[in-house]
Parts: sequence; C-alpha cells; structure tokens
Amino acid sequence: MDITSLKIFMTVARLGSFAAAARKENIDPSSVSRIVAGLENELAVRLFQRTTRNLTLTEAGELYLARIQAIPDELELAREQAIAVHTEPRGPLRITASVAYGQSCLLAQIPAFRSAFPDIELELLLTDEKLNLVDNRIDLAIRLAPEIKTDVICTKLHTTRYHVVASPGYLAKSPPVETPEDIVRQDMILFDLPEYRTEWHFRSADNKTATIPVKGNLVISNALAIRESVLADQGLALLPNWLVDQTIADGHCLDLFPTYRVTATSFDTGAWLLYPSRNFLPLKVRAAVDFLRPRLSRFAPSD
Repeated sequence: MDITSLKIFMTVARLGSFAAAARKENIDPSSVSRIVAGLENELAVRLFQRTTRNLTLTEAGELYLARIQAIPDELELAREQAIAVHTEPRGPLRITASVAYGQSCLLAQIPAFRSAFPDIELELLLTDEKLNLVDNRIDLAIRLAPEIKTDVICTKLHTTRYHVVASPGYLAKSPPVETPEDIVRQDMILFDLPEYRTEWHFRSADNKTATIPVKGNLVISNALAIRESVLADQGLALLPNWLVDQTIADGHCLDLFPTYRVTATSFDTGAWLLYPSRNFLPLKVRAAVDFLRPRLSRFAPSD
C-alpha cells in the first residue's frame, strides 16, 4: 500500500465514480479500477459496492476512509515542515473565492504572486459554491461572510460597503428616487440569495434605520452579471464597493444613497480569509497569506 493508492481511493469515494476520479487524477480509468482492486485485495475486504448505476462505500469502506483521511495531509505537512527550514515556498496551492471577487479583486494580484513565488503551483477555484476546505484540499478561501468553525482560521481582510446603484439611462425613464422608500416603485435586479431578495436595510447618517421590502422580476445568481444588467439600464441593484466603485467614478452608474449605509444582511460586511487550522502552517500558505493580505485590504471602502 502506498500514498498514491490511498489518494486514489479517497478521490473515488468523494466523487462516487471511477471515471470521474480518473479525470480528476488525469489517469486511465482502468488504472483507477486496478488500484482500488489491489487495495481491496491487500485489505481482504470490499471497499465499494458496485452496481451498473452506482458506486457506494461499503461499511468497511466508510470505516477505512474515516481512518485514513488525515494521512495524506499529515504526510504533506511533515514533508513541508522538514524542508521549510532551507527552501523557498513551493508545491501546489489551491485558493477559492467567489466568481465576482475572484475576477474583480484576486486576479489582479496573481501576476505579482507568481513572479514572487515561481515554485508554487497555483490553482484558483472561482465558484459561488462554498467548498469544504478539507474535502476539496483547499489551502485558502476568501469568503464574503465570516465562518465560525473550530477547524478553520478566519481572519478579516477588509470591510465592505454596499451601494444601491442604477445607470443614468435607467434613472432618466424611472420614477424619482429620493428616499429609501422610493425603491419599492423601481425595477430591481436581485441577487439569488434568500436574504438579498426579501429586504434591504438602510442606516442614515444620524443612525436611523429603515427596512425596505424588495421585489423584482429579474433575479441573477452572479454579481458581475448583476452589474452588467445595471449598466444595461435594467434597474437598480445592491452591489459591493469593490465591484462598483470604479463604475461610479466613471459615471456609468450612480450611487443613489451616498449618505446611507445599506445592506441585505449585516452592516458589518466584509471579506474574510479562511484556511484550515493546523499545528504547522505550510510555508506556501504562510507566503500566500502574507502576500495577499495587504494587497486585498486595498479594496476596503475609502469612507
């Protein structure tokens, strides 16, 4: 039994398919089947229940998986700790972020990062799905909401301000917008999350708050697409400063309530950096954290 066999077994268990595991590991499906069969022969137990339609873990497979899950990470950490004293950051580094934040903020930092750390093999997973850090072997995650978990470190990168924005073209043909209550008569472009498509909260400069119900005929699951719809005169939307500051500065859209704080969730919004809690933080992860933190903190609002 070797570490490669264990990793292949874990990939098959996670994906539920020999073919999917083969694509993930970039090897032939017959090799995956042979590795799993060899592992089963060595253990003298069946790890998977196979049918023409499904591949599921047996009870023995589930127990075996639970015991070995930490082994690859522990071996990798042991290797990195041993060589960290006299080496530069190197090896695979998996970072995940939302599509909008990744494209708007993170991608601009990548050329300088790769230049500074040429031996790091960087993999970016830009998705609006909150991937499990351990199951997906993710080293760093950038999230737009904090997560309180015992197995991760969560540190705030910067605060975020949300703005209600609309294009000049839309405003020219819409009813006047002077107070937060006026938005109920507008076409709204809503983000496809329950808390974003029911009500928005406004806090004035004198600390008075108002909650306004929102309803719209256009719901979109991606913030970048919402911004494009705003620019196409489709209505008003609630978007973060790091996505619309430049658009507002260029005059392509207007901040309808510049003296208000606006949110769909909490007024304490921001971006957070998450990474698995470990006794030893790999050198490549520490390098990425130290590199990204000051650069991404620049996306904090100016006010």
